[in-house]
Amino acid sequence: MAITMDGNLYICTKFAHVTPGNLRAFVQAKLKRISDGVTMEKRLRATEEVDEAYLDKREMEYLYSDSSGHILMDMQTFDQITAPDELIGELIKYYKPNTILTTMLHEGKVITIDLPKAVELTITETTPMMKAATVTNQMKDAVTETGLTVRVPPFINVGDVVRINTENGEYVSRVSK
Repeated sequence: MAITMDGNLYICTKFAHVTPGNLRAFVQAKLKRISDGVTMEKRLRATEEVDEAYLDKREMEYLYSDSSGHILMDMQTFDQITAPDELIGELIKYYKPNTILTTMLHEGKVITIDLPKAVELTITETTPMMKAATVTNQMKDAVTETGLTVRVPPFINVGDVVRINTENGEYVSRVSK
């Protein structure tokens, strides 16, 4: 949910309705200010008013990145929008060109981008498998086609496609060809 308060746009990331004994109920909310990314805790009482901001949820295709930002195309209108690097940051390493993303827009500007739970990326660089590597917990570094470095099992080779969890950046499985 998005709200407008004190002239700023906030995304509510977490909330809890609290009724402490014989006192008045309130909502304890964790809000993220969109303009600068600052997160704060706010106690909202029943008498306080906040304005709900309307967000437009759209499927967009990631096309490419340049010095101005990351170019996304609306899948319905084919309009192109530039998402700033501050919004995406290091998450760009999970995106390949032509990846479909779920975005939230407010007044024509991209506010948030939802990552899928897992992405499939091709390994472009890793050390070869050693014949004596039979220990099950042994992992090695690998670099994907997008530049993401991930720890993978020793049997993963260059050219293999792997599934990576986007929440923690860890290897999940090898994708069969």
